Amino acid sequence: MSLLRSASVVSALTLASRITGLVREQLIAAAFGASSATDAFQVAFRIPNLLRRLFAEGAFSQAFVPILAASRTTHGDEATQTLIDAVATVLLWALVGVCALGVVGAPVLVWGMASGLPAEAQASATVMTRLMFPYIGCMSLVALSAGILNSWKRFAVPAATPVLLNLSVIAAAWLLAPRFPQWGIPSVYALAVGVMLGGLLQLGVQLPALRRVGVMPRLGFTVGAFRRAWAHEGVHRILRQMAPALLGVSVAQLSLLVNTQIASHLRPGSVSWLTYADRLMEFPTALLGVAMGVVLLPQLSAAQAKGDTERYSALLDWGLRLVVLLALPCALALLVFPQPLVAILYHYGAFTAEDVRQTVIALMGYGAGLMGLVAIKVLAPGFYAKQDIRTPVRIAITVLVLTQGLNVVFVPWLGHAGLALSIGLAALVNATWLLIGLRQRGSYQPSPGWLGFGLRVVAGCAVMAAGLAWAAQAIDWIGLRAQPGVRVAVLAGVLAAAAGVYFGVLRLAGLDLRQFARR
Repeated sequence: MSLLRSASVVSALTLASRITGLVREQLIAAAFGASSATDAFQVAFRIPNLLRRLFAEGAFSQAFVPILAASRTTHGDEATQTLIDAVATVLLWALVGVCALGVVGAPVLVWGMASGLPAEAQASATVMTRLMFPYIGCMSLVALSAGILNSWKRFAVPAATPVLLNLSVIAAAWLLAPRFPQWGIPSVYALAVGVMLGGLLQLGVQLPALRRVGVMPRLGFTVGAFRRAWAHEGVHRILRQMAPALLGVSVAQLSLLVNTQIASHLRPGSVSWLTYADRLMEFPTALLGVAMGVVLLPQLSAAQAKGDTERYSALLDWGLRLVVLLALPCALALLVFPQPLVAILYHYGAFTAEDVRQTVIALMGYGAGLMGLVAIKVLAPGFYAKQDIRTPVRIAITVLVLTQGLNVVFVPWLGHAGLALSIGLAALVNATWLLIGLRQRGSYQPSPGWLGFGLRVVAGCAVMAAGLAWAAQAIDWIGLRAQPGVRVAVLAGVLAAAAGVYFGVLRLAGLDLRQFARR
């Protein structure tokens, strides 16, 4: 299967996830707006999400996937199955303890995340944290399954499972939220119930996929089984790799924690405005960056295990060209066309015109750094595949300091939007630094033709951006609020026309897109 086809499969399924996620946020925005209640839910949801990114999809995946791929390449499937069993057993025991601590320590976690919330909102966030905390256990096991399936080149199921979380929350918001007040329960608690159900469903659909490829983990539930698993050398290799990876991911999550804490002390609704803007940012970052990162890491790890340096560099070059080809026009669209996007997608029910304005400025801040946010997903695997996690960690620590320095400058001036802008600019610095590191180590040598490729992309982006800027001014997007079907159709038409113009200019300029369909 070609890498482009693999990435396209992941992107298509991730698109379904992001569309359902957007519907989820639209329902929350229309039902609750941007208020202390939504801030409480967003804070409570960020706690298990933070740990998920920290342990499950972050440090664990970065350490586990390269070692798993190397084991399969050098030792075969039987030894790899033993490694999987040992890792799964140790992970299960660790998760039981973490979830128990999280439920007991929920008040401390909420205060540490957002001490600026009003007392009532903090109490609500504590209850919802306790409801949702076991979600981290489900998602850690999902990350284990996804690492296995991706290493076996089965990308579809891991990419599709987030849809189940969104559908569960949508169902909870639609069916449970209106009924909860009748039972004396705050309606926003229905969202937390939906999150927990979604975690269980995501874990459930992994099991048939693992059985089909014949690598179902065998879990050990006894103390003796745990001791045998703990004695496996591969478990300790993963833990040694996780230590610097955990520090690196912790840096990014610490930045999120600090930003949430700052936002909780700003105007009510600030946490929600940032969340709604971030949901729109997840479309390009997930469709492009996450999809390519998922496909590249096992391929880079296999190339590294075989000592194929030429293929290693070519894979990185392919990924970076796709970043420029697809992320640059997305970044420009977020900067010149943000109000129509926010107004069409969120301006319903309790979501006011002021909420639109505040979400727009946050979205523009994120958009300024979109290229960096996507490029990191391609460049960081260039280090992880070589089991060099320390270099990205050192870079991330410095970037964290830079981010908070930028917050000092931008937050007094721009409020919550300053937090988004700081993250965006710091991501550009992070990506540039990673690129320089790969070049200095000789891991990446740019293939010929970058200058002509870049000029063609810039020309296409310039024409596209001019058209979007005209459309943003020529159409009364806010005035179309009373006609939701019409304005969605108009938005879809404008975006489709912009994409057609962009790729049309590239074609006229002589860019052959078939070069990206590498195997």
